[in-house]
Amino acid sequence: MKKQKDWFKDRGYPHFTNKTPLSVREQIKNYVSNPKKVARHSFSPLIFKEIKQRRYKLSDFNGVLKRSHKKIKDGGIVSNTKIREILYATHIDAHIFSYYTQKLLTPNYESYLSSKPLLSNSITAYRQIETDDKLKFKNNVHFAKDVFDEIKIRVNCVTLVLDIENFFPTLNHKKLKLAWAKIIDKKSLPKDHYNLFKATTRFSYVKLKDLKTMNGHFDEKELSKHKKNGKHTFFENINGLLDSEIIINKNQKLNKNKKHIGIPQGLPISALLANIYMLTFDESIINELTLKHDVFYRRYSDDIVIICKENQIDLVENFIIDEIKKNDLKISKEKTEKTLFKVHNDKLQSFNINGVELIKNVPLNYLGFEFYGYQTLIKSKNLAQFYREMKETVKRKHKRVNSIKEKYLLDEAPLFKRKLYRLFSFKGSKSRKLPSKKTDFIDGKAVTKVFQRKFRGNYLRYVYKSSDDLQAPEIKRQLRNHWKILKKTIMKYEFSNVKKID
Repeated sequence: MKKQKDWFKDRGYPHFTNKTPLSVREQIKNYVSNPKKVARHSFSPLIFKEIKQRRYKLSDFNGVLKRSHKKIKDGGIVSNTKIREILYATHIDAHIFSYYTQKLLTPNYESYLSSKPLLSNSITAYRQIETDDKLKFKNNVHFAKDVFDEIKIRVNCVTLVLDIENFFPTLNHKKLKLAWAKIIDKKSLPKDHYNLFKATTRFSYVKLKDLKTMNGHFDEKELSKHKKNGKHTFFENINGLLDSEIIINKNQKLNKNKKHIGIPQGLPISALLANIYMLTFDESIINELTLKHDVFYRRYSDDIVIICKENQIDLVENFIIDEIKKNDLKISKEKTEKTLFKVHNDKLQSFNINGVELIKNVPLNYLGFEFYGYQTLIKSKNLAQFYREMKETVKRKHKRVNSIKEKYLLDEAPLFKRKLYRLFSFKGSKSRKLPSKKTDFIDGKAVTKVFQRKFRGNYLRYVYKSSDDLQAPEIKRQLRNHWKILKKTIMKYEFSNVKKID
């Protein structure tokens, strides 16, 4: 059963202001729904953190193609690691962003799209789009299937996958402000909307690593003291941050034309603002390419996919590059992929277009899937990440078991396998309720509540569901050996309740 998003969310992370549990929802609603209060609201600094994703990619080393964790860039060797910059707001600030997103901006945006079906169908990310049976909302599997099915219908065609370079950090503030006003049908932003605009463009932030003041770790004694006083915060109040030696940074990014750019990725409002910003671009593609040249267009955030005829490649690519420039954005040339699909040996096959050369059986990579024409597979790097996490988790458990043996002078220390099986095997592929508990401090006293936590299933659940939705049984076969690999990994270590491998 589909479930509409709720603007209110009880977030668990510590920040510079206290948590807002469900019990204060009505007070919070009265505040965030009052335009005068929102217009005067003082937004706190965000917290900045980096998420690093190691990538093993095909790279060009002076004319030699090979897979590596590194690549050559600007004459030097650099890492392929992808770094995502995430910024998140205090609890009350996040509620304001979320309320304006769900209750005010999204209805206007969706109303605008509903009058233009071709446009609405083309924008897929960060929206609640119903499936054909109206029972749930579409996800990346459905969006990928739409593209793959279109290729099967057209048979002889070319796909262009283009990526917008540094999407969120390069959005032009002036253009965003104009697009924001347009979507709410105003000539200029009202005071409350303008305050949100300033909070998402002229924001300040503190680096998470700067809060780790105890040799790269948080000051747990200080956090515990605040928690006992009923505050899940890094400081007693915001003045504690201002009085500390921690640097408060400001967003002062400028593009080459000295225009202010960049919005934080990670706020409840960021994704919608990105879609609003791209609205003129989306409309130009529909009007000039889809309607005039029968080009199939989809955009999932900063990932653009086009399906066209082979003789339309230059027309399409040049038009997109020109339109992106008009929006002060840039297409990443190194991430652009061109794939030809045609019937070969009585089956639909994919060919990577590399200049004038066609490389057989190189798939279209889209939303975590590899489409070869005659089969669909989970992206190989996603499978590699699954197995890497599996092995690293077993290794951590072994290290933990050894530390327990040394601390308590034990001869034996068993491995508790249930959680491993739930996370990394078919035994955890079904959703279920799990016993859990939560401790809060009320008037300085610890109060523990027992509750049932919903476990939504593991990665295997996603794989099996994808296989069914895409009608691709070959996807399930990709993980047919996961149980053997898990058991073999466990047996490499010395656990008292596991037979050692020879």
